[in-house]
Amino acid sequence: MRAQKNTTDYPKHRSAGCPPERSSGCHSERSPRCHSERSEESPQLILGSAIYERLQRSFAALRMTRFRLSMTGFTFVELMASIAILMLLTTVALPLARIQIQRTKEVELRRDLREMREAIDHYKDFADHQMIPVKADTFGYPPDLKTLVDGVELKGSATAKYKFLRKIPIDPMTDSDDWGMRAMQDDPDSRSWGGQNVFDVFSKSDGIALDGTKYSDW
Repeated sequence: MRAQKNTTDYPKHRSAGCPPERSSGCHSERSPRCHSERSEESPQLILGSAIYERLQRSFAALRMTRFRLSMTGFTFVELMASIAILMLLTTVALPLARIQIQRTKEVELRRDLREMREAIDHYKDFADHQMIPVKADTFGYPPDLKTLVDGVELKGSATAKYKFLRKIPIDPMTDSDDWGMRAMQDDPDSRSWGGQNVFDVFSKSDGIALDGTKYSDW
């Protein structure tokens, strides 16, 4: 009679101390030895993994910090360069802007003087042709600038007036309509008005023009 095989014998490849049904990896919770080995090794593995991950995060944060510092430095250099360029442009542009403003005012001053002098000459022409009444001491020139704006009655007409100037212009150099005047009896370079008539007008500004002349001499 054949001997009956002992089914309780464990295979040779089974680990000692481990149950036969879960010898691979010793995952049985009922095995005291496997449980003790896992209890001893798992904290070390977990701790090592946590330290590694923390180091990885630290290196990543360090790289990001260096990148941000480099970007910040580059932006600061750009800002300083932009400020320097703006200061240079401002230094060059401000004098040019002042010169342009002064030139514009000079053009306005010449135009205003020409307009008033033409009105004075036009009044003189009307007086010489006896088209308007003239006082003896005026030499045919207007008594003041206001007369050029208000107008003068024409001879032979009781209501008709002829106006030689729309308004007294503003001196762009003094921002005032107070112009210097000379009478026919005054000296050519006189700065005071005799009051007999208006032979010429000039600016009361003491400024110097771009060409080096005085505005009051124009």
